[in-house]
Amino acid sequence: MRYRTSTKLYAFSLLIIFIIAAVLISGCAERDTEPQQVSTLTFGYQPSTHQIAYLTAKDQGWWAEDLSPLGVQRINDRLFPTGAPEMSAMLAGEIDVAYVGAAPFVAAASSGLDAKIVAAAQIQGSDIVLRNDLPYEGPENLRGLRIATFPPGTIQDTLLRDWLRDNGINPDRDVNIIPMGPGDAVTALSARQVDAVFLPHPAPTQIEVQGIGRSVVLSGEMKEDHACCVVVVSGNLIRNHPEIVQQIVATHVRATQYDTEHVDEAAATFAEDQDWDVSVVEKSLADWDGTWVADPGVIINSTVEYAQVQYEQGTINRQLTQDDLFDLSFYEALD
Repeated sequence: MRYRTSTKLYAFSLLIIFIIAAVLISGCAERDTEPQQVSTLTFGYQPSTHQIAYLTAKDQGWWAEDLSPLGVQRINDRLFPTGAPEMSAMLAGEIDVAYVGAAPFVAAASSGLDAKIVAAAQIQGSDIVLRNDLPYEGPENLRGLRIATFPPGTIQDTLLRDWLRDNGINPDRDVNIIPMGPGDAVTALSARQVDAVFLPHPAPTQIEVQGIGRSVVLSGEMKEDHACCVVVVSGNLIRNHPEIVQQIVATHVRATQYDTEHVDEAAATFAEDQDWDVSVVEKSLADWDGTWVADPGVIINSTVEYAQVQYEQGTINRQLTQDDLFDLSFYEALD
């Protein structure tokens, strides 16, 4: 009888130990899965006037000022020549926030990038620039030419191919589209290695100022009010640190409004960051057909159309919807 009682007491004690251990392990697991405090944010951007809002907020000290109360003590950034490598970096978890074209984000989202567009940055603002010695009366004059533009999956490549098709020109057979970053494309045009380029500003103005070529088609003529650059934030931040995302959107809106009201300052900000002649940047901002915007509602339709075009072109292998691409809640929550 004593043996049975002792055995029961031992079994009961063992059960209590297991229960306590399970509770402790569960508590540790919950703590392990709790969101880690974000002390550093890394932004990605490109050398284009399309994305000056990021630079303005940086130079004015607004990123640090607005995000430090939320625990963000350090702001890093990385410069990318085009959207394709920028999105590769985001897929690898190397950047948290991207100022990037809508089209390369679409391509990355189709490949599993966990992120969403939370704000617009800009619409239109790219030009087809042709060598000065070549005639241009319409799209037919581009047939047989070598055209440098950003790599497949970017805004420029997607828009150019779709516009050529709309004008009866097969982009795979009737022209030679060569993927390049902006610096390489300008150099190639100057060396007559290509006949034309399709690039975002300020590169088209730089080419004209240097006497290398002339703008013959503005991207707004190719597709009116088309989405270009956007603000993309990682899914981790959206789910686990919505207060940080809310502030990122608010600061971006503030910088966008400031640039719109202080264009000369915006030009100087870009010129200093990229070591450009400020007079060329000022001329670019006077000549381009781009507009800085923050409201993501402005670009929803054209961004979803990019996804459809890329699917039809075979650039992506699945169709994407507005919900796959956008989180409008942060912009809509602004006062």
